Amino acid sequence: MATKTQDFTAIFKDMADSFPVDTKAMEEQFKNQTALAEKMSTVALDAAGKSAEQSAKWTQDTIAKLEEMSKAKSEPADYAKAMTDFASATAESAAEHMSAFAEIAKKVQTQTMELVLAAGKDISEDMTAAAKKATTEVTAAAKKASASAK
Repeated sequence: MATKTQDFTAIFKDMADSFPVDTKAMEEQFKNQTALAEKMSTVALDAAGKSAEQSAKWTQDTIAKLEEMSKAKSEPADYAKAMTDFASATAESAAEHMSAFAEIAKKVQTQTMELVLAAGKDISEDMTAAAKKATTEVTAAAKKASASAK
């Protein structure tokens, strides 16, 4: 009495064929990721440019103050006054420039959060749609596979 062994290869092949790969969704996700990366790069490069401008301005201000301080004086006490004026002006300038850097950083933070939140919303919507589609396809594939097994 020989019993016939069921061929599971055909069942697994049918099941695998029932799970199509959606390359369109992968392409769309790639496009979304590259668009987000482009926007983030734009924010970073804009901030880098503004930071470079601010650094250059700070340097020019400092050089101008150094030029004033380095001029020859007629009285020895004038050198002390020039040093004191330079130190005071430098401290004031540092506060102004650091405030400008803080504004640049604040803008970058705000823009980054806006991009991340927008991307998160888009990803959430995409994931929900993909999960619904996958659930439908898996249910259909499971029904087909169980029908083939009978």
